[in-house]
Amino acid sequence: MDKIKIGILGATGVVGQNYVRLLVNHPWFKIVDVAASPRSAGKTYYDAVKKKWQMVIPIPENVKDLIVRDVQDFDSLNPEVSFVFSAMTLLKEDTRKIEFAYAHKGIPVVSNSSANRRIEDVPMLIPEINHKHVDVIPIQQKNRGIENGGFVAVKPNCSLQSYMTPLYALEQAGYKIDKVIITTLQATSGAGYPGVPSLDLVDNIIPYISGEEAKSEEEPLKILGKIGEKGIENYKDIQISVTCTRVPVVDGHTASVNFKFKDKVLTREEILKIWKEFKSVPQELDLPFAPKQPIIYIDNEDRPQPRKDRDNDKGMAVTVGRLRKDNVFDWKFVSLSHNTVRGAAGGGILNAELLKAKGYIK
Repeated sequence: MDKIKIGILGATGVVGQNYVRLLVNHPWFKIVDVAASPRSAGKTYYDAVKKKWQMVIPIPENVKDLIVRDVQDFDSLNPEVSFVFSAMTLLKEDTRKIEFAYAHKGIPVVSNSSANRRIEDVPMLIPEINHKHVDVIPIQQKNRGIENGGFVAVKPNCSLQSYMTPLYALEQAGYKIDKVIITTLQATSGAGYPGVPSLDLVDNIIPYISGEEAKSEEEPLKILGKIGEKGIENYKDIQISVTCTRVPVVDGHTASVNFKFKDKVLTREEILKIWKEFKSVPQELDLPFAPKQPIIYIDNEDRPQPRKDRDNDKGMAVTVGRLRKDNVFDWKFVSLSHNTVRGAAGGGILNAELLKAKGYIK
């Protein structure tokens, strides 16, 4: 089939570069438009990023000669663009304004930014969990007078990817979770580039990441929520407490999770069976970036480990280990996901694939 022509907002930043890297051979999408700040506008993509390119591959040939567009110069947007990925790192108010400006021009926006995550008529997607939330888009369009197919959809905070799917799989199987306590050990790449100064992180752990704990406690409630008249209504039947730390690991967010069931307490064998058999719409639709096995359990008592397990299934799977009884709650486990793939650009690509499959991207 002819590939869908797409653009990237914030294409010169690290998340934007990751989109460029991951989309090189995508079977559905082709990059034809790159946009960034005014200081990069007018340059070729190669000239704009050559001194700050952070990816492990060379700048792709099919992108290097594209002329970078000012992200707010809507008139010069390639008319063939069907939708854009947003990897902007502006102030939230500015990002929110720009993303909805594209939506009002009929351009769907699939965003990595946190600017619109709390807005009730904006779907915040983990496709294996809340794929039905794409159906809030008509409410968003009606609420905001958006015509011609434009909308904004977002992905959640990167740390959530490392533990939400294993918990949801149990909920989806009919075994409600009552309370969860989570400690995250988050990679340095989650802080962007240049990120955390080496003298702060080498031989050290940073026990605080600004804003991260609030996101990690609040965003799951929206993801698990339901669509109401005005938008998504948060789920209220679970309590979540999170401590977020930064550790000297390049890629891969790890989480230590303790949880308590609301009613029936499953056995270890029952939990492992649910995780092993868990599949969802991305797998049923065979979306290109969907992991074949969303939850991979490793029996080794010293796994998962970021260096060994973050790339499992294209870096899109959640890897889980150390499921064991908890002396305070019912069970505890350790889980891991790749924060710059599943937690960032790869997660955005999977969201776009779902939106295409559901007819919201043409």
